[in-house]
Amino acid sequence: MTIITREQYEAAERVRLQPLAAFSDATRGRERPLELDAYRTEYQRDRDRVIHCKAFRRLSHKTQVFLAPEGDHYRTRLTHTLEVAQIARSIARALQLNEDLTEAIALAHDLGHTPFGHIGEDALTSCYEKVADHIDGVPERFRHNLQSLRVVERLEYQGKGLNLTWEVRDGIAHHTGPVRAATLEGQIVATADRIAYVNHDIDDATRGGVLTESDLPEAATDVLGHDHARRITTMVTDMIETSTGASEIRMSEPVWGAMMELREWLLENVYLSSKAKAEEPKAYGVVRALFMYYLEKPDALPEEFLPSAEESLPQRVTDYVSGMTDRFALRQFENLFVPKSWMF
Repeated sequence: MTIITREQYEAAERVRLQPLAAFSDATRGRERPLELDAYRTEYQRDRDRVIHCKAFRRLSHKTQVFLAPEGDHYRTRLTHTLEVAQIARSIARALQLNEDLTEAIALAHDLGHTPFGHIGEDALTSCYEKVADHIDGVPERFRHNLQSLRVVERLEYQGKGLNLTWEVRDGIAHHTGPVRAATLEGQIVATADRIAYVNHDIDDATRGGVLTESDLPEAATDVLGHDHARRITTMVTDMIETSTGASEIRMSEPVWGAMMELREWLLENVYLSSKAKAEEPKAYGVVRALFMYYLEKPDALPEEFLPSAEESLPQRVTDYVSGMTDRFALRQFENLFVPKSWMF
């Protein structure tokens, strides 16, 4: 049996990967230097750290689109993350980029998401707007990419963070928003995220009876394909072929345009549909109530989330509430606001 050391793997990257790849032996490093691992590259080590952290496990009980769906086959934030990682890694492999870095970013990109999907994000932002005039340290709005970065830099490992490499943290911070990731691997994750959710949200909405394949806009599906597998294949193939030899990750204009058309159509017909939104006002109220309760009663926060000279109260309440799973948030709401029956 042959043992492959880290140095041998790094040397193999230099032969196998294209010149614009992020090489493991050229990382910009960690905030706190660590002794190098004997058998794992720095990006392999980051991937492993993400998989073993608490925030990653919590993703299995966080909503993707449908709140508390009846059925075992709807996506959660965890299954979404795994689909993004699979798509992104396939693209990175074809483009001869660093698969381990790509996977590490993909697995960590949504660690900071709130309970109840984007409705939780909206609820926290509305709380900020309500208290901003009379409480210091309130963010402008909740941004899950920056909270994901905060999870890996500050919240995991009892406040020490995961101490990930700069390239992974950059990819997490810029998987959404106007600034692109500095690495091609990070740029892959940003687009793979869109490929994943556009396709699996159609799949979940079909399963939930919100739409049928024939409801989708023909102009978009004529370009991308008329079923789940063909659409993913079209987008991935186009991304690989259009990005080959380029200095950035991109899609062709027809395929990008069709994907964005589908995304806008989903916004109007799925994300804002009566069925998808049926329980959202309740979920919105749960998150708002929890945030305001802990803001008014900070002593009720767990010790690890108490504010300090460096950490404002609104930020610490955000850390606690945004880290909750759907079911833990509901349980806390019930404990705090629903009367218990008792005998005289």
